[in-house]
Amino acid sequence: MGEAVLIAAQSGRALARAARRAGFRPYVADLFGDADTVDLSETCRVMPGRFGRGMVPGAVLDSLDGLAAEAGRTLGVILGSGFEDDPALVAAIAGRHRLIGASAGTVAALKDPFAFADLCARLGVPHPTVSAGPVDDPSRWLVKAQGGSGGGHIRPAEAAMPEPGHYLQARVTGRPYALNALAAGGTVRALALTEQWCAPAPGRPFRYGGALARAEGEPPPLPPSLVAAIAEAAGRIASATGLAGLFSADVLSDGSEWWLTEINPRPGATLDLLDRRSRPLLPAHLAACLSGGRQIDLGAPPVDAAASAICYADCDHAPVPAVAWPPHIRDRPGAGTVVRRDAPLCTVFATGANGAAARTSLEERVARLRKTLNETPQDEEAPP
Repeated sequence: MGEAVLIAAQSGRALARAARRAGFRPYVADLFGDADTVDLSETCRVMPGRFGRGMVPGAVLDSLDGLAAEAGRTLGVILGSGFEDDPALVAAIAGRHRLIGASAGTVAALKDPFAFADLCARLGVPHPTVSAGPVDDPSRWLVKAQGGSGGGHIRPAEAAMPEPGHYLQARVTGRPYALNALAAGGTVRALALTEQWCAPAPGRPFRYGGALARAEGEPPPLPPSLVAAIAEAAGRIASATGLAGLFSADVLSDGSEWWLTEINPRPGATLDLLDRRSRPLLPAHLAACLSGGRQIDLGAPPVDAAASAICYADCDHAPVPAVAWPPHIRDRPGAGTVVRRDAPLCTVFATGANGAAARTSLEERVARLRKTLNETPQDEEAPP
């Protein structure tokens, strides 16, 4: 029986899946308690909170303490999304449990927008200008929540001053990408450059939609020289902040220039796409964080392409019908639970011989899922 590991995140399913693949026993605290998270976990505790709005500190600490007591000896706790806006909570967790990932100081350095902008300027990394306001022309700016995640907090600025807890970031041109990498021993190893897209909703035009990792033999989505520059910059930032383990660097690029918008100091939304190598990925994260930056063999990368998308509810599902979920549907809400319109309903996953094939398969699966959920009577079970 493998060693126990604690996981806390807005959604802990992907980390639980990665832990199981690596032979660990995951004990999970998250906001959803999805059916497959429960199946993957030794124990899953559902915490109060709203997706994209941060965590409730007392609930997080109580949940982790309870899981640790149940598990006995653990390797420590891995944090997913939801902690970017609260370094003090990260520090409180580290005071009670062994932290496997970015320290509170690292999170603060990377997620404070003004400290991060200053760091990028010192290191010569291209980064959009940020401002606390006032600005002359709001149409040239975006407003973002400090420590926000998932893109739902980003919108065009309408006023010269941002509201409390928010800041302004200058608009730049380009499409969104993410360099997914592992920081260990003072070096950064790139895993994949993923292409990303938005799933707009009223008032949330930049809400995260999904991501694509191209096949091994395909050309990268950006020129190799740009990819190398992004990786080199990410390495300098990791060294300057003490970042270790799995992380992602979000960039915007028009193919000739690029801008680093943020660093996510944790395993991210693309973990399902990345953890398909010949060796499980999570042990490398643990080694990087706990063994003095020791690097281990990551194994051969997958030869095919993969894509995933968050399927947001088009309508209220109150309750969610009983559905025979196929393996490509993940983060599955349990029958009888309530999912409100525009909330995350599930994650859809697909592979293909190349990026275009994977994206086409993904879109077909999303469409089939929506049709099934719209047509399935509440008391009848049907596969998406």
